[in-house]
Parts: sequence; structure tokens; C-alpha cells
Amino acid sequence: MAAPAPREVAVSAAFRAGQTGLIAPVPAAEAAVGDQRAAHDSSTQLGVPAHVTVLFPFLELAEVDDQVLDELARLVRGHGRFEVAFRAAGRFPGVLWLDPDPDVPFRALTGEVAHRWPQCPPYEGVYDDVVPHLTVAEGDDEVLDAAERVVLPRLPVVTSIAEVRLIGFDGGQWETVARFDLA
Repeated sequence: MAAPAPREVAVSAAFRAGQTGLIAPVPAAEAAVGDQRAAHDSSTQLGVPAHVTVLFPFLELAEVDDQVLDELARLVRGHGRFEVAFRAAGRFPGVLWLDPDPDVPFRALTGEVAHRWPQCPPYEGVYDDVVPHLTVAEGDDEVLDAAERVVLPRLPVVTSIAEVRLIGFDGGQWETVARFDLA
């Protein structure tokens, strides 16, 4: 068995066993971005599907009990399913991502969950504006430029967002802990 690439080890080491997050999976995007995510987003190798993050990090897995799951289910059910289109790419330093249109439903979900669990600010409160996005690739400008050239002709991706998943990291892989349907 070949040793994992240093990048995979670094990303795996960036997560802690017991961490959780809330994501809105976007399976329809896999055809457009799956190959680039597999090559340039090592969270893919850790079991994370194409998604828009709702809240990361969330509670530690040991803190997730039936009451938390019930509250999450109620909160998510309070939001309706919605159509979203990914027509354009954007960039953060070292990251190529797809821009969801509209992004308001994602912002509403993030805002409500973060309000209910203020001890879990999005991205640990590092960013003033949490921008909903679907990560395609991480790397230097050359990697991002190449990924963008591959992905842009495959757009748009138009789909319905129907669920939010609670995922947990076991130290090696991210696994689905619970699924919550949007109304």
C-alpha cells in the first residue's frame, strides 16, 4: 500500500477525532467537480461529498445527544427545500469554489444554527462574512487555474437542496451521523 501524499496527511491532521460539521450535500455537482475535488481537495479522500457547509465546526460528537438531534431536525424542517444554481466560480486564497445562487437559504440555515449554538461560530469566528460555497480545489494559482478551466465548461449545475447532514470525524474518515430533511 502506497503511503498517503503529504497533503492528505496534513489535511487529516487538521481535523480532530470527534469533530462534527453540518453540510448541505450537492450530489448533482459531482459530475461537474468530482474529478477535480478528488485530485485537489483532500477532504474528498476523507469521505466528504460535494457540499455547501452550513456550520463547521459544530459540537463535539460526545455532546451530540437526542436533544441536539431533535433540535437540529426541527430547525432544518423550518426551512423549505430550495433550488440552487452553480453558474460561476470564485476564489479565496488557495481555494477555488462554486458560487451558489441564491446563497440566502444557506446563509439563513447557518445563521439560525449559529444563533442556537453560539458556542459554535462558523469557522470558529475567523471570518466576518461567511460566504456559502462549494469547494472545488485547493492549491496554488496554477492548480486553481487548471481546475477552473476543467470545471467552468461543465456549469451550470442546477439542483434542489433537500437535506442537511451532520457529519463526524472518527480520526480517519468523515461519516454521516444524521440526516435532516428540509421541509
